[in-house]
Amino acid sequence: MSGGDLLHRFLFERLPVRGHLVRLDASWRAAIEHHPYPRAVSDALGEAMAASVVMAGSLKFEGRLSLQFEGPGPVRLMLAQCTHRHAIRGVARHDELPVGDAGPGGLFGGGQLAVTIEQAEGGDRYQGVVPLQEGRLSACLEQYFERSEQLPSRLMLAATPDRAAGLLLQRVAGPEDDDAWRRIGLLVATLSPAELLDTPCDALLRRLFGEDDIRLFEGTPVFFQCSCSRERVAGILQALGAGEVHALLRERGDVEVRCEFCNRAWRFDAVDVSGLFSEGPTPQAPPGLH
Repeated sequence: MSGGDLLHRFLFERLPVRGHLVRLDASWRAAIEHHPYPRAVSDALGEAMAASVVMAGSLKFEGRLSLQFEGPGPVRLMLAQCTHRHAIRGVARHDELPVGDAGPGGLFGGGQLAVTIEQAEGGDRYQGVVPLQEGRLSACLEQYFERSEQLPSRLMLAATPDRAAGLLLQRVAGPEDDDAWRRIGLLVATLSPAELLDTPCDALLRRLFGEDDIRLFEGTPVFFQCSCSRERVAGILQALGAGEVHALLRERGDVEVRCEFCNRAWRFDAVDVSGLFSEGPTPQAPPGLH
């Protein structure tokens, strides 16, 4: 095994094709450390988190990329996020899983995938949405690239409880060579999950693209990091309102909010709650999951 928690970028020297390859080891295990997900949910989340990294690596932005899967199936929500610094986190909410189909259709019951790019410091926010109709997460994301980015792409994903991996190839502007792109797609389709997870990066690229000249760049670190903070949680409580928060305080003696991503507990006692609702402007709660 080689190249854990690194994102590698590579280029085809004679073709208008670029690629990104990631393997998540300690970062992936840290992301699910406090979540005893069923294997099918864990594998899907691992694939989504690997996908978020290779997609973020293919973009020029400062902020956060989110993949949010929602549907009426047993997995009601799944969220994978990666920042421009390659800090990752993810979470899934699920009910009891059915026996049988564990693909996106079976897990989410249809639904949709939203790809959101949030620029830092109040910058622009972009979102593209595609239906969850394909049998694999990688196929759903290829559909997103085709529809929203008009960028032909091939994506391979794999995950176990110990490791997650992703390989993204994209056809960029340059001389048209449909035969070469078709050949690359066929080669990528021969890749097994075990190879994607375990074969060293340079050996994997040689195995797939031995006839091509590939320039492989040095890997950049990927790490687990949660962006929850006491200030963000305070904003959530203020958005709930003084009446509801004081009712919780009377019932429990303090107010505890536990982060869904990292499982950290944020506690507010009577003095803290009083300070939240002292005179002054009420901060807005951050949008979505925190």
